Amino acid sequence: MPTILFGILFFQTPGVLGLDSFSTTLRGSLLMLIAVGTFGVPTIVILFLLRGGYIPSLHLDNRLDRRLPYLLTALVYAGVTFMFAFQMQLISDTAPEIAVILSSITLSMLLVGIISLYWKISAHGVGIGGVLGTLMAVTVKFGETDLILFLALLTGLAGLILSARLHLNAHTPAQVGAGFMLGLLVSALTVLFLF
Repeated sequence: MPTILFGILFFQTPGVLGLDSFSTTLRGSLLMLIAVGTFGVPTIVILFLLRGGYIPSLHLDNRLDRRLPYLLTALVYAGVTFMFAFQMQLISDTAPEIAVILSSITLSMLLVGIISLYWKISAHGVGIGGVLGTLMAVTVKFGETDLILFLALLTGLAGLILSARLHLNAHTPAQVGAGFMLGLLVSALTVLFLF
């Protein structure tokens, strides 16, 4: 989900993040770093946990099986956020905006890990809610009407994702709704108040 979100922001509304002076190639390279850090590395960590016997399957059906993968993923996201917050300042002063959004994603993952200690919240709901919340807040705060089509498409995708989680009996309606609202609120409030 972070890769989809930043792909839209980097190439549809780069001015919001101060990237309008960056070449398409440089924006693509930044997107690749985000993809590796928020998808590639967490995937390797979870596969390591599976091979090491720390989790029984990739489905993470049991609430207790979800704790370690989500907390480790939050740590990886924190590292990516740190990289963008501090290391990227060498090439531009726009990294703080990227880091603010990454911080909201990291906070959301951390909250999923903590909530999973007690209850099985939908991480899929948090992810798609976070994408929608960020794009809605950017649209409202900066008047970026270019994002309306993406918001419509992602709203439909959110419906499909959340319905699929219910259809697979992976979550209850409360777990799916809570996950979606958590992602939506954390990301929207971050953009509205910290940008």
